[in-house]
Amino acid sequence: MNDHHQSRRRFLGSMLTLAGGSAAPFAINLAAMGNAAAEGAGDYKAVVCLFLNGGNDHANTVLATDSASWSEYTRIRTTADAGSIALPAVGAPRGVLPIVPAGGHAGRSFALHPSMAPLKDLFDQGRAAVVANVGTLVVPTTKLQYQNHAVALPPKLFSHNDQQSMWQSYKPEGASFGWGGRMGDMLAAGNGNATFTCISAAGNAVFLSGREIRQYQISAAGAVPVRNLAGALFGAPAAANPLRAIASGERSEMFEREHAAVVGRAIASQSVLGGAMLAAGPAGVPNPTPFVNPATGAASVNGLAVQLQTVARIIGGRTALGARRQVFYVSLGGFDSHDNQRVVQADLLGRLAHALAYFDGALAALQGADLRKQVTTFTASDFGRTFTSNGDGTDHGWGSHHFVVGGAVKGRQIYGAFPVSGLKHDLDIGSGALLPTISVDQYGATLAGWFGLSATQIADVFPHIGNFSQRDLGFMS
Repeated sequence: MNDHHQSRRRFLGSMLTLAGGSAAPFAINLAAMGNAAAEGAGDYKAVVCLFLNGGNDHANTVLATDSASWSEYTRIRTTADAGSIALPAVGAPRGVLPIVPAGGHAGRSFALHPSMAPLKDLFDQGRAAVVANVGTLVVPTTKLQYQNHAVALPPKLFSHNDQQSMWQSYKPEGASFGWGGRMGDMLAAGNGNATFTCISAAGNAVFLSGREIRQYQISAAGAVPVRNLAGALFGAPAAANPLRAIASGERSEMFEREHAAVVGRAIASQSVLGGAMLAAGPAGVPNPTPFVNPATGAASVNGLAVQLQTVARIIGGRTALGARRQVFYVSLGGFDSHDNQRVVQADLLGRLAHALAYFDGALAALQGADLRKQVTTFTASDFGRTFTSNGDGTDHGWGSHHFVVGGAVKGRQIYGAFPVSGLKHDLDIGSGALLPTISVDQYGATLAGWFGLSATQIADVFPHIGNFSQRDLGFMS
């Protein structure tokens, strides 16, 4: 009997995940779903995880350009063949773009990839920062400890699927919840409708799954309807759709009744979100301008910018949804640059910078209000890459540099000790792959503190944070 109940609950939880509902199905008040606002909805904050799938090459994204660093960079990354991945210097045609941190890093200078001019502008304006050499860690680790396996290390290093999962959940592939979802667990009670606490515009992501909260998945068009339930079917009008009656109608058997309730809530959620989020275009959130490929000059739609437009449309409906805290997930793929890196990464980093600048502008004028201080976007990726080149690309690494963007970010700064450029230094674990000096726990805990979690809640969400003396990296106001 107990096995039957557990199997039934697991099935209902899975159905709710597909339908975009909460894992606590009976806690949702459908009457509240249509409520115009929740008390205190003006106290609004959102975090947006922007995941760079494939492992972005950090060493061509944020570069040290002081004389000694640049000399090592060009020596190691310039190869005899045409596939050299070294970038042109500051001031050269299509050269790297100089940035000047507000303090620290004496004797060193820095630049961004040539494709990232829009992000350089955000950095210079104080709404973007770099966090240097972040990676999955269990405890602070030295090179000797790593080599001797003298401390606990993250499992399955250098594996795409596992390190994506480690970044998002602290466990290798197969984890059931992530730290975005756990933050949602902690703060969902402040929302008028918990269903819209954690929202993905990029498919299923363990980052957004909590112990109680389940992610709500959307497309560029908005809420995803349950197939064949929203419109006419077999000649019957939408209002008399027979499949809808079959799937969500009254049932006498308990299992069928609960399944029908799940489907009914999914239909209701779609209706509520569809009615709350702003339109795309001049009447709502402006459409992104076309992205121009820096290599070819061809203009195209930037899918990442469209994802962020959808996020902005939902944020615009925050009052109608009764939302005070929301966690979003968007992604950009293609960063596994074993070959053709200079061309591919230039396109991808250009799309990243274009999308972030678009999102900044959209939030600055959302319904006539500037919401940039209430929304923080951060990048994440499987891992960094090797400093050495394989001739036309780079191989899997560990630590990597990341961006945090928003009005609440203490911008125009590089946080953490920027590593030495070159090989065989204290953080080189092989081929210039970086041993991280900042853990994902520290990175996430800093965001969580701004988001509103208490020290106790942060310790619950980030299981390794107690192993690190610095729990707040200081990049949030």
